[in-house]
Amino acid sequence: MKLKLLIAATLATSAGFACAAADTYKIEPNHTYPSFEADHMGISVWRGKFTKTDGTITLDRAAKTGSFDITVDMNSVDFGHQKMNEHAKKPDIFDVAKYPTATFKGSKLRFEGENLVAVEGDFTLHGVTKPLTLNIAKFKCIQHPMLKREVCGADAHGFFLRSDYGVNFGLPNFSPEVRLAIQVEAVKQ
Repeated sequence: MKLKLLIAATLATSAGFACAAADTYKIEPNHTYPSFEADHMGISVWRGKFTKTDGTITLDRAAKTGSFDITVDMNSVDFGHQKMNEHAKKPDIFDVAKYPTATFKGSKLRFEGENLVAVEGDFTLHGVTKPLTLNIAKFKCIQHPMLKREVCGADAHGFFLRSDYGVNFGLPNFSPEVRLAIQVEAVKQ
């Protein structure tokens, strides 16, 4: 009987440690900038970024599981061209009055060995949600020398067709394919 109680206690303690292994990181908005690029009539590539991002990343490196929950303020779009910024917010492009945010909710992390290489999840833009994979070119966690806490950073990218999300302005002169790139840093809570 004592052996059964000891085994049960050991399993319960082990399960508790496994649950406690997940760490939560808060997106650092001053070091996180989703950017995008799309072909412009075959003659150039237009680029822009969003300057306001919020979210949380949960990561259990031992179990190789976690989640990404990122929200982008669509009103913060910045092409580096004020008139284009204003036009992009209107109903014929992003319609930020109706759709003020875009989100990525990643729930499946892929690792190669110890390296996080991709996050699969759902991307919501313009009121439409579709699967999206963000490939991770670089992922690293360090003890931040100024914050005195762990900070993780990544360079992620993915591709989507904006027409799949109802963002059809300028088609077919402007390519429907968009390359999304995200530099992200997050601070352990």
